[in-house]
Amino acid sequence: MASETSSDSPLFSTYARVNLAFERGEGPWLIATDGRRYLDFMGGIAVNVLGHAHPHIVAALKTQAEKLWHVSNIYEIPGQRALGECLAAATFADCVFFGNSGAEAVECAIKTARRYHYSKGAPERVRIITFEGAFHGRTLATIAAGGQPKYLEGFGPPAGGFDQVKLGDEKALKAAIGPETAAIMIEPLQGEGGIVPVPTAELRELRALCDQHGLLLVLDEIQSGMGRTGRFLAHEWAGIEPDIAAVAKGLGAGFPVGVCLATREAASGMIAGTHGSTFGGNPLAMAVAGAVLDVILGDGFLDHVQRTGLLLKQKLAAIVDAHPDLVEVVRGEGLMLGIKCRAPNGDIANAAREEGLLLVAAGDNVVRLLPPLTIGEAEIDEAVERLDKALTAVSQSKAAAS
Repeated sequence: MASETSSDSPLFSTYARVNLAFERGEGPWLIATDGRRYLDFMGGIAVNVLGHAHPHIVAALKTQAEKLWHVSNIYEIPGQRALGECLAAATFADCVFFGNSGAEAVECAIKTARRYHYSKGAPERVRIITFEGAFHGRTLATIAAGGQPKYLEGFGPPAGGFDQVKLGDEKALKAAIGPETAAIMIEPLQGEGGIVPVPTAELRELRALCDQHGLLLVLDEIQSGMGRTGRFLAHEWAGIEPDIAAVAKGLGAGFPVGVCLATREAASGMIAGTHGSTFGGNPLAMAVAGAVLDVILGDGFLDHVQRTGLLLKQKLAAIVDAHPDLVEVVRGEGLMLGIKCRAPNGDIANAAREEGLLLVAAGDNVVRLLPPLTIGEAEIDEAVERLDKALTAVSQSKAAAS
């Protein structure tokens, strides 16, 4: 389908939108305004972790909406304490700060890391080492942290204080550490960068380097967190603990909410007045996020994600074997998977959409599969069948053009 290009639209032209709109969703399915059903393996870009219109979340939203939506953080918000305690119990963290998005969670993480060193008498320690291929958000600070030219172009000098190194280049990483270094920030599994996992040994080495040099380890778990890889947070697979982590996307399962998690020591510099958010942690967001955690932290849920993730990965490997001219490898963990393509990933995503399967492109010519964590075997089989048809269509199109 063609992209929306209407010059009379009141909207900013910042999205190359597909000419397709949906009116409702049911679990892993989206129903378009023309009635056609699509199997959603895009999940709002890893957001809809419980699918569409999950009854427990809907009930929580309705109940809270009839009570109280917003009061501001001038007052106590009991839901924040309850959700914070739940997150602390489930993770490495001792304390949390709630915002509205992933970018805000990363911004808070950056400020927390810098403020920590300031409070310890080292205000010069403000630089943060990040990694090529990373995506940390769209604010001025987070595009500077990511360092990708396509996101930085046209917005003036990049915000200072970030040093990018190549993923896996231990020599460059050690050389980047200096007296002004405050932290190392990394995605344990790059999402926008093309579903690129950071090896367990490398994550452990980062933890050791931070301990050796008095740095904070900051993990961006915006896309990889909330059970997406089969663990609540992806870094758990490596058996390490960060000092700070940013989580969002799946936390609200579609409702805007993000959180910065930290140890009490790492957050010790964030005293009254150092940070804030008008909408962050309002009662409505807390009720929805609490309902999401009820499900994800329920007995057996993450085991289900691991089983279905392995099943999907195995079936996608068979697809790669069947279409070696178009796709070459499957990578990722749990239900955060990507297929490295030989043909343009946009062509494959478009062909899948024509077959009623929604995928999303990523860097390194990858298409991502990010289904709801509640996905079942029947829907996995259906998705793989539709992807097979899409790849066949792409192959036939290439043959006809040659």
